[in-house]
This record gives sequence, C-alpha cells and structure tokens, in this order.
Amino acid sequence: MLGFGGGAKEEKPQDDKILASELLAYCPRVIVKEADGAINRYAKGGDGDPAKLTYQASISDSTRSCSRQTGMLAMKVAVAGRVVPGPAGAPSTVTLPIKVTVIQAGGTVLYSQTFNQQVALSGNQAQQFVFNDQNVVVPIPADNTLQVFAGFDTGPVKKKSEELF
Repeated sequence: MLGFGGGAKEEKPQDDKILASELLAYCPRVIVKEADGAINRYAKGGDGDPAKLTYQASISDSTRSCSRQTGMLAMKVAVAGRVVPGPAGAPSTVTLPIKVTVIQAGGTVLYSQTFNQQVALSGNQAQQFVFNDQNVVVPIPADNTLQVFAGFDTGPVKKKSEELF
C-alpha cells in the first residue's frame, strides 16, 4: 500500500518525537583549526618541493549532532573534504589521520581519538571523502564551555592552553 487515498494513517512511535528542549539544547560547534585543515604529502626526500607532491588533502566542511543520555552528551562529529593528487602522485589508497578532540574550558581533554580514513586515488582526479565519528560521549557541562576540534593529526598537541582556545 502506498498510502494514497483515505486509508488508515500510520502513526510514528513516541520514541521518534523530537522535543523543543532537544532542539534548543546545547550542542557545541566543530572547529577546524587552520593548521589542521590541510595536509601535503611528498615523495621520499621531497618535503616542500612542489614537483614531488604526492597529494594534498583538505577539510572543507564540518558538522555535528547531539543527544543526551543519562547526564552524558553523545555527539556525532563529521568532516568532509577532498584529496587532490600532486605531480608525483600515482593511483593508490592514501590514509588520512583524522583527529577528534573535545576540550572543556581550562584545557581538560575529555575525548581524543585519531582515526585512519582511507581514500582511493585513481588518475589525476580529486576524490571527496566524508568521515564520521559517532562515538563521542562526554559529561554534559554545566556551563556550556566545551570545544570540539576536528582535523588532520599533524603531530604532537601544543602544550599552551591559549593555543587550544
């Protein structure tokens, strides 16, 4: 039955209803720092040489969704971007190290995880990618001061707390 005409209407289960309080609830935005939004990879011994660039990857968009469960904030954090082959690139699968970090005001790290996102490159065409971390769970803050960072894991985290905020 396609639902046309005057037949009985199918009702949604109560669990699917979204409350106004959920729509207005705190859900921290995702920040992609400039330094973590792009990476360049070079052929061995060619660091910085444009002719030896194998690929460049960049993040162009980010988003999140939040839900609450027994005093915890569950987030789905997603980033999207593309990988562009360079002059020294060849058809291959590249691994992008993507890191998701949640920090509370004061610099306390509540969640930090690095993932390997695989992207297949063929020829000289750019390839898009979408990464989604569905496992971010942190305590709901009383003061709404969480910061969520996503980006390429480009090395050790800087120690200065002012660089995090």
